[in-house]
Amino acid sequence: MTNPVRSHRSGVMNRRRALAALTATSALALVPIASRAASDAGAKDFLDLSRRLTGKSDLGAPFANRMLAAFESVGRGEGISALIDGADDPDLANDVVAAWYSGASPDPDSPTVLGYQEALMWRALDYATPMAMCGGAMGHWADPPAT
Repeated sequence: MTNPVRSHRSGVMNRRRALAALTATSALALVPIASRAASDAGAKDFLDLSRRLTGKSDLGAPFANRMLAAFESVGRGEGISALIDGADDPDLANDVVAAWYSGASPDPDSPTVLGYQEALMWRALDYATPMAMCGGAMGHWADPPAT
């Protein structure tokens, strides 16, 4: 039998640890990298705008930051600033709301997901849960939803 490879952290590097490390590294590829960091004031203003547009007061700042960076990366940062300042742009406002509900990037050429579990669609579909999220006890799906 060959000698196992030693890990610097916890002893032996086995197949399970190697697969976990590979999975974690692969997941990082799904995280969008912002073209530039959103300023603190801009991010807070965007979060306030998003709360006003969606009617949801408990939106998360990390998701909002990723979303603002995505809008800025497709050249819509000035439009977002104008909306924050009170401009009337129904199309852009609808795009912001759609991004919050879908969790998807506003870039039509990019299938990037900005936030899967954070997407507001899961609140609208209160009978559903995101894939890989437990919705209840074993077999919960077999019972009709409570009315």
